[in-house]
Amino acid sequence: MITPMRSLLRILSLLILAVQECRTVCVDPNAQAHNEIQSEAVVGNPMKLTCISCMKREEIEAVTRVNWYYKPKDSRDFRQHIFLYDSRPQDLEGPWKGRLMWNGSKDMQDVSISITNVTMNDTGSYECVVHRTFYFNLYTPTFSINITINLVVRETEIRDSTAVYSEIMMYVLLVFLTFWLLVEMIYCYRKISKSDEQAQDTATDYLAIPSENKENPGPAVTE
Repeated sequence: MITPMRSLLRILSLLILAVQECRTVCVDPNAQAHNEIQSEAVVGNPMKLTCISCMKREEIEAVTRVNWYYKPKDSRDFRQHIFLYDSRPQDLEGPWKGRLMWNGSKDMQDVSISITNVTMNDTGSYECVVHRTFYFNLYTPTFSINITINLVVRETEIRDSTAVYSEIMMYVLLVFLTFWLLVEMIYCYRKISKSDEQAQDTATDYLAIPSENKENPGPAVTE
């Protein structure tokens, strides 16, 4: 039983090392769709305004500048500059000062911000403008992307029945898989224990045979 347990521990150690060596992969939800997102928030709760701009070549040095703008629901031309990231996050003067927090990543692929305390007046469109300058030898190409988040603020959360059923099914499936894994572990444990017992019984039976019988198995059979 010691050998299988050691093998299992080695496999688990290799899996842990493999997970540690894995690198995060940037997934851009707007890569294959339009750059406009519909989102909802609840009064009094925090809300993350997600803006992701993946870099195709991470090994190339780049400088990223991010501007966030707010446009009221009934306004077409007016927009207000509410947040800036230029080497460091800068909370600009205005109604959002002290309520916006930088929620981006160190590699500047996730350039999201969060509203700490949502109010009904926060309903509107939020525009994320990412401007990136790459430095490659003597070339300095630039890249820009605009992502608009249409935010609707509600007083209470409205849960979709489909989402509720999906959540219930997810928990049921999780319990079933956990139970199935437990059964498989017990089955494997018993099978390994039974194999060890059979091997031990065979060795015990062999040791129980007198030495005379081992050296002299018996008279040769003659015709």
